Amino acid sequence: MKTIKTFVVVAALSLISSASFAQTVTATASTLDGAEAQIAAKAKMAGTGYSITEAYAGNQVHMTAQLTK
Repeated sequence: MKTIKTFVVVAALSLISSASFAQTVTATASTLDGAEAQIAAKAKMAGTGYSITEAYAGNQVHMTAQLTK
């Protein structure tokens, strides 16, 4: 019984630590390449990769990405 409780606690803590890392970053530029370059620079500064989750092109490009480990 104690082993099961320990396993549940460890599993919960590992999920919390990975979920707490997820960070969203945004960038605004005049082109898609410019916005992605800003996202890439932010990810490089954080030492992570990134996944673009949203991009909107009107008068300017607004891009959102999630940083990944």
